[in-house]
Amino acid sequence: MVKNTEQYSAENITVLEGLSAVRRRPGMYIGTTDVAGLHHLVWEVADNAIDEAMAGHCDTVIVIVNKDGSVTVDDNGRGIPVDTHKKTGKSALETVLTTLHSGGKFGEGGGYRVSGGLHGVGISVVNALSIKTIAEVYRDGKIYQQEYSRGDAKTELEVTGKTDRKGTRITFYPDPEVFETTEFDYNTVLNRMRQQAYLTKGTRIDVIDEREGKENKHRFYFEGGIKSYVHHLNQNKETLGSIVYIEKEAKEGLIEIALQYTQSFQDHIFTFANNIHTAEGGMHLTGFKAALTRTINNYARKNDFLKDKEDNLTADDVREGLTAIISVKLPDPQFEGQTKSKLGNPEIRTAVETVFGELFAQFLEENPNDGRAMFGKCALAARARIAARAARDTVIRKGALEGMTLPGKLADCSSKEPEKCELFIVEGDSAGGSAKSGRNRDIQAILPLRGKILNVEQARLDKILANNEIKSLVIALGTGIGETFDLEKLRYGKVVIMTDADVDGAHIRTLLLTMFYRYLREIVEKGHLYIAQPPLYRLTQGKKMEYVYNDEQREEVMKIFSKDVKVNVQRYKGLGEMNPSQLWETTMDPDNRILYQVTVEDAERADQVFDTLMGAEVLPRKKFIQAHAKKVRNLDI
Repeated sequence: MVKNTEQYSAENITVLEGLSAVRRRPGMYIGTTDVAGLHHLVWEVADNAIDEAMAGHCDTVIVIVNKDGSVTVDDNGRGIPVDTHKKTGKSALETVLTTLHSGGKFGEGGGYRVSGGLHGVGISVVNALSIKTIAEVYRDGKIYQQEYSRGDAKTELEVTGKTDRKGTRITFYPDPEVFETTEFDYNTVLNRMRQQAYLTKGTRIDVIDEREGKENKHRFYFEGGIKSYVHHLNQNKETLGSIVYIEKEAKEGLIEIALQYTQSFQDHIFTFANNIHTAEGGMHLTGFKAALTRTINNYARKNDFLKDKEDNLTADDVREGLTAIISVKLPDPQFEGQTKSKLGNPEIRTAVETVFGELFAQFLEENPNDGRAMFGKCALAARARIAARAARDTVIRKGALEGMTLPGKLADCSSKEPEKCELFIVEGDSAGGSAKSGRNRDIQAILPLRGKILNVEQARLDKILANNEIKSLVIALGTGIGETFDLEKLRYGKVVIMTDADVDGAHIRTLLLTMFYRYLREIVEKGHLYIAQPPLYRLTQGKKMEYVYNDEQREEVMKIFSKDVKVNVQRYKGLGEMNPSQLWETTMDPDNRILYQVTVEDAERADQVFDTLMGAEVLPRKKFIQAHAKKVRNLDI
């Protein structure tokens, strides 16, 4: 037995004072230090302004990306208090900016009945992770100002002038030592603040970009609130009936729901608690789903749309084609983690289920035409579900009859450890042949697809499973699809889409991305889906040879070569033009290749892109092409 001679005593315990814990472990407070974490700083400050609006003290919020790259959030609320805090001996302003778990969101009779900034860590974390933070408060006829840096106050609170306005203005400069990038994306900020404007009806939100060459400005104001939100989400879809809007104050909190059915095959349900997007749902979503299924089934039975011997519609049946926003505002929300992705309050489940069930049933009775249209859509989904189950069973049965569960065209790898294995999905037999010859057979599998797969945006699961290429892909992945999907059965840690660098390759890649996003989405969300980046050119001059991946890189590499000798430029239009060793060296070798991981940063924006590019409506796609025509590169002529 080896004796441990190291001392372990009180001296080994590190106590992080003030906000140093935030700087030491920023991921615990903002999730990540990449571009998503950077924008989380904006959300933390903006949420405080939105809280003022939800409390009825503010009707204007302005978010500015300044010329110097900093961000300012300005509101016309009450202004953060500046009087001395009894416990800290500092001003209330300095207390909330330099102390974790401080703010007006705690205790009985506090500053807010409901709020999104529940934990009281938001603005102090922003301060801790910024090289400079400037706080200006307008109240009591005076302008107060104080400057901070990396969590500490750098100046005393001082009065800098007089004013007639009220409110708070926070400007912060993210710390480049903490974040991978400190450049804000205007569209990311814009989409988030548009969402907040929908959720806080009657509040004006301005978003301004003052950076040179990027100047832009948008203003949002929605009297209709989430009803307008549903209209916005469905603007490119064929809708069924009118928008159902329900708003009621229950003892558990305010419940607001808007929904409308469309002719699409996917559901788009977004949930919010105190204006915080709960991406993983929670109790409010559970209550909504239960009430939706039960109410539609009761309505169908009552009106003889469903006969005695017919089975009830399932939860999946009644959600097909549904666009819904569920927004609850409650005094004590129990979120999971600082990023607040899931709501855990059990009482709100019962409240939503009761309130929505009663008012939705009332709507169906008062609007029989809408009721019939909704049931017709759900009943069609039920018939498709039964057909899809039969088709899926056929796929499974076919695999068993062939004596193997894997498609014959799959060149599988020998390793049985999924986390080490990679599946390359390639287009055509030519590229498939090169990939099969050039791969690492231990960990890399190759699945060639013939032609373009079905556009799943315009098809139900039964039709999808009748497509041979999709059928081969689903069997190769091992996860199943639809009701039987199980991520634990995924046979490969990395699933790589490897298509040609031309228009057809881009189209096939888009079709595959649509397939994964709509029907195998957990593979994307858990980080298993990648896109390979093959080189666009091969440049040679004598014994010198370079692969380049875009036109800009080609121009840079050309400068390296001698100007006295001709440079041979080979443009790769397809992976099949490369021999196996070239394909391995450039696109498949883990030491040299470029892989892009596919992530879902904003589900709403992703849904809109797939609807626009792959949906049945032609006009939105035409407008998209016209708007982005000048940005097209590498277009085949």
